[in-house]
Amino acid sequence: MTEIEMIPTNIWIADRQYRIRIATEQESTVRQSLKIINDKIIEFKNNFPGKDMQDLISMVLIWFATENKQEVSVAAKDSLLKDLTLIEKNIDATLGK
Repeated sequence: MTEIEMIPTNIWIADRQYRIRIATEQESTVRQSLKIINDKIIEFKNNFPGKDMQDLISMVLIWFATENKQEVSVAAKDSLLKDLTLIEKNIDATLGK
């Protein structure tokens, strides 16, 4: 079984530093996600002045989870459409169309 290479890295979320270990091939994805999260925290902080950091992080968490679910839904629809198109082609070929 292949062992996944994990690298230690420091990440920042909402002005707090965390030390984590991530797979080398996921480093880019993690960093992109962190940028999105921190940018959204700043956006929500500007749109909802007076909210504490816990509220902002919670709002970003809900936004991120919802956004991710929508992307998965679109990907699932695309995959389903490709599968149905392939089935249609197979049926047409079988029927001699």
